[in-house]
Amino acid sequence: MISYAIRVAQESQIFDRIIVSTDDEEIAAVSESFGASVPWKRSSELADEFATTLDVMQDVATRLASEVAANTKICCIYPATPLLQARYIQAGASLLQDDAWDYVISAVRNTSPIQRSFLLSESDAIKLNFPEFELARTQDLPITYHDAGQFYWGSLNSWENKSSILAGKTTIVEIPSHATVDIDNEEDWIFAENLYSLLRENDEFR
Repeated sequence: MISYAIRVAQESQIFDRIIVSTDDEEIAAVSESFGASVPWKRSSELADEFATTLDVMQDVATRLASEVAANTKICCIYPATPLLQARYIQAGASLLQDDAWDYVISAVRNTSPIQRSFLLSESDAIKLNFPEFELARTQDLPITYHDAGQFYWGSLNSWENKSSILAGKTTIVEIPSHATVDIDNEEDWIFAENLYSLLRENDEFR
C-alpha cells in the first residue's frame, strides 16, 4: 500500500527527499525498497493509537531543523492513498509559495449539504444539527468541504510549532470525489480497488 504514496511523490518530481516515519521494520524495509529513506525510527509514543498528525510531523520537523531552513516546504502524505495523483501534490506546493498560508491540504466537496444533516437520539428520533436550515433550499446553501486525508503541505516552521491545520491559515486543493476514498474497512478497500481500476482505464494518473 505505501508504495503508491512513494511512487506518486517520486512522479511529482518536486521533492528533494522522500522520508517515511515508522517504528515498524517491515514497513521500513518495504519503503526503502521503493526508493524512500527511513533515517530514524519513530518513537513508541508517536506510534500508538493516540498520536496525531501534528505530533508526528513536529517530530519530523524538529529532526530536520538543523539541516534545512525554517521556510522549507514539507508535505505529509498519508500512506494509505492509492488514488493520490501527482498533479494535486504539485498544485498544493504552488499554493504554499504564497506566504499567506501556513498549510495547504487536500479536500473534497461534501456531496450533500451538511446544514441538512441530523443525528439520531437514544430513541432513534431525528435531531437536526442545524434546525435553522430545515426549510432552506439546498441550492441556496453554501458549498462545504471535508479533509480528503491525502496530503498536508506546510513549512518546517509551521510543523515544528504545531500550528493548527484546520483552524489556522489553511487553504485547499480540491480533489474530485471520484479520486478519493477513506479506507477504514474491507468494503472501503474493495471500493478503492474499483475506483483505482477505473481511473487507470481513463488515464487519470499523471
